[in-house]
Amino acid sequence: MSWGTELWDQFDNLEKHTQWGIDILEKYIKFVKERTEIEISYAKQLRNLSKKYQPKRNSKEEEEYKYTSCKAFISTLNEMNDYAGQHEVISENMTSQITVELARYVQELKQERKSHFHDGRKAQQHIETCWKQLESSKRRFERDCKEADRAQQYFEKMDADINVTKADVEKARQQAQLRHQMAEDSKADYSSALQKFNHEQREHYCTHIPSIFQKIQEMEERRIVRIGESMKTYAEVDRQVIPIIGKCLDGIAKAAESIDQKNDSQLVIEAYKSGFEPPGDIEFEDYTQPMKRTISETSLSNSRGDSKTELKFASKSKGKLWPFIKKNKPPPPPPASASPSAVPNGPQSPKQQKEPLSHRFNEFMTSKPKIHCFRSLKRGLSLKLGAGPEDFSNLPPEQRRKKLQQKVDELNKEIQKEMDQRDAITKMKDVYVKNPQMGDPDSLDHKLIEVGQNIEKLRLEVQKFEAWLTEVEGRLPIRGEQTRRQSGIYEAQTTPSVNNCAQDRESPDGSYTEEQSQENELKMMATDFDDEFDDEEPLPTIGTCKALYTFEGQNEGTISIAEGEILYVIEEDKGDGWTRIRRNEDEEGYVPTSYVEVYLDKNAKGAMTYI
Repeated sequence: MSWGTELWDQFDNLEKHTQWGIDILEKYIKFVKERTEIEISYAKQLRNLSKKYQPKRNSKEEEEYKYTSCKAFISTLNEMNDYAGQHEVISENMTSQITVELARYVQELKQERKSHFHDGRKAQQHIETCWKQLESSKRRFERDCKEADRAQQYFEKMDADINVTKADVEKARQQAQLRHQMAEDSKADYSSALQKFNHEQREHYCTHIPSIFQKIQEMEERRIVRIGESMKTYAEVDRQVIPIIGKCLDGIAKAAESIDQKNDSQLVIEAYKSGFEPPGDIEFEDYTQPMKRTISETSLSNSRGDSKTELKFASKSKGKLWPFIKKNKPPPPPPASASPSAVPNGPQSPKQQKEPLSHRFNEFMTSKPKIHCFRSLKRGLSLKLGAGPEDFSNLPPEQRRKKLQQKVDELNKEIQKEMDQRDAITKMKDVYVKNPQMGDPDSLDHKLIEVGQNIEKLRLEVQKFEAWLTEVEGRLPIRGEQTRRQSGIYEAQTTPSVNNCAQDRESPDGSYTEEQSQENELKMMATDFDDEFDDEEPLPTIGTCKALYTFEGQNEGTISIAEGEILYVIEEDKGDGWTRIRRNEDEEGYVPTSYVEVYLDKNAKGAMTYI
């Protein structure tokens, strides 16, 4: 089966067919190109979709993604991002392996087709030229034959005419012979041209055209094979990414399986737990108690007895206020009553010209909590204006503890960064000392001092927040019975003030404000009030120290020292960078360990020096 033998006379149709084949190839290239554009657009839309639903950094939304369901959603978004990347891979591979290669092949195919059909046209032109030459020699031979016949007839006519001279007859005879000779020559030329044309025609249809058509057939078959290979590559490009896409889908399924509803429930508890205990039973309040008082109440002895009874009753009836309900919310005290004994939940005292001594004592004992409530009101006003307290006192105890712990961790990380920077500067200074041509080591001193100051500031901040953290952990409801007993009397004495402060605990809609921790704070104040009367034995001296630098102790718990001063060490560094020293019996505090040189006593574990 060969185009050269079967289609020897279909030159024009072959030319149209091969052009159609190139058009089909270009159409397929256009199809693949549009597919790659769709893949790129799809991948871009998937990435935008994934980016749109990603949590924003440093936002409240990011904190909500700590739940396992939200983490699974984030994993889904990440897997979709990888899924989009695989579609980009499809587009890139199709572009490089199909579109680019076929475009280059089409250009080569066009050049080859042009060359083959140029040879075919040249062969056709050659055979047409031979045909024209044959026709020309044939017409010339025909013309010469006709001229020879006419010359012969004229000679015979002249020869038969007796009136014609012999010279005219001879002339006619010579002319006839000349025409016959010319006819013979034309015959020979025509015969030669005919033989030549027949030879060229056999060569054209049996050799040249079959060879050219065979090359065109091979070219067309290569085109067909190439488009088939491209289609196979088209499928392989998709098949190569199927395992990775499967892994992306497996990742989404695995993320869905990692959702733990119990863990999410526990996270909700950790996020919103206030740390308060449920309210206790509400005790009966005897409103007939004030009516049983007599005039003898004004005596000092009776007032003392009644004061004790009143304190005891208040201690027993004292119940914790539920921070999230409006029931039994104490109304504001009457404006006309200036006495703290006007308890909102209790009956108003009869109008008297003189108040009992027990009321005066209650007013004295509740004056401090009232001032505390005023500070809380001021702090609440600052919170409404947008400036939150540094110690997170506006939060419930449990949430405040978590915030303080988080702040301490952040400060410790900053301290570690500063210490790493100090180590790096120190190493650089050592390099400068060994190789002065690389830099001046003295130029790094101010940086070391600056970093050291930053470390000291951060350590002071850590100490401050750790103190608040310790305070909060001590105020949590999980406490011993002894502490509750110690604060019982004080609770009874501060009941009016607590009820006055309770108005700040709820917003108009019943939600919690920053004053929910006031009740526990009052308990701690009672404990601290009792502890103030305990004698604290001074810590023993474990060594001495010499101040290397001047330190101004401006924060609470620190002490100022001067360079070269000799002091006593009563507590060595516990790893937090502070040493506790004493100047005399009345002055003691903490100083940075790096600011002193410590000499411990011989009875210690060993002489240690901190520089």
